Amino acid sequence: MTTTESPPGQKALNIRNQNISRILEAATEIFARKGYDGTRMAAIAELADLPKANVYYYFGTKEDIYQAVLQRMVGIWEEAISVLDPNKDPFTCLEEYVRVKLNQSRDYPAEARVMLTEMIAGGQHLTPEMNAFLREVAMRQIRVVEAWIDQGRIRPVHPRHFLIALWSATQFYAECDTLAATVLEVDKLRQSDFDTAGDTLAATLLRGLRPDSA
Repeated sequence: MTTTESPPGQKALNIRNQNISRILEAATEIFARKGYDGTRMAAIAELADLPKANVYYYFGTKEDIYQAVLQRMVGIWEEAISVLDPNKDPFTCLEEYVRVKLNQSRDYPAEARVMLTEMIAGGQHLTPEMNAFLREVAMRQIRVVEAWIDQGRIRPVHPRHFLIALWSATQFYAECDTLAATVLEVDKLRQSDFDTAGDTLAATLLRGLRPDSA
């Protein structure tokens, strides 16, 4: 039996990608706990189990790593938009959107806390390009909600405040997971807790969007 080894170039690329992933995972955990100012490159290297020189090889500065972590969270948020379609049933889309956002809170709690801390600090590390992209991501969601309102398929609510309410309700489970677990009297949030949160939001916040005629 013969095995096919990856060519040297592909092997080097795989190692590079693995190391970058380890660095970003470690950095995200530390940024989430200690913030930007409290994070040191040496601590990132230690948690990633890599020499500090390797971390500097892939990322020249702590700012470069931080930017990569922020950009990752922006990309995660953008993924949720794909379920919103002005030509589809708004309640089906919005319930799926809520569950996607809750799953993101389950899967990326540290990333969410890093972004929250950055927003609380005034977004000083967000580049102009990142700010512009965040605005476009928000506007794409707003335009879908506005289309549903114009079609008479949902009540004429304020689309921006409605989306802020959805973001707050879903991201709370990542940004304040310890408090959520305390309220639910569990040691750690379980999948069933995220499922029940989705059911509750669908039965309350989304139900209020139904037109009077419905």
